[in-house]
Amino acid sequence: MLNYEVTFIVDPVLSGDEIKSTAQTYEDLLKNEGANITHIDEMGLRQLAYPINKKFSGVYYSVEFSAETGQAIPKMELALRRDERIMRFLTVKLDKYGVKYNQDKRDGKIGKAKKIEKKSQNKGRDNRNSRSNQAKPAPAKPAPAPVKAKSEEE
Repeated sequence: MLNYEVTFIVDPVLSGDEIKSTAQTYEDLLKNEGANITHIDEMGLRQLAYPINKKFSGVYYSVEFSAETGQAIPKMELALRRDERIMRFLTVKLDKYGVKYNQDKRDGKIGKAKKIEKKSQNKGRDNRNSRSNQAKPAPAKPAPAPVKAKSEEE
């Protein structure tokens, strides 16, 4: 089985139902071509790196699937090119490392690290040397204005 991932950006001007039906269209297209859909990730509304069609955001979808052959790819890409609701798309063939990475990410092994609270780090320590407790230096006084020398003609 060959593994693929297609990521596409849907126009954010559409209603929520139209956006979901757009994603469902390509999911159905893949199933009809004999592909087995592994995972669908709706990443939601995100800001674009650069404007596309005078739009600064888009709704991202990522569909991971496997197929016996890559015959479904050209049909799907042609449909994505013709669809006005799709702003951009990218299809990638995954190797065994890409498949493992995606699985680990779904399982939570890879991703956002948990933030450690600062209070728990400073627990039991003396806070006398912390920056917030140090005396702040007094603001510098402005330099006095230069005094003009009186001219002899006055």
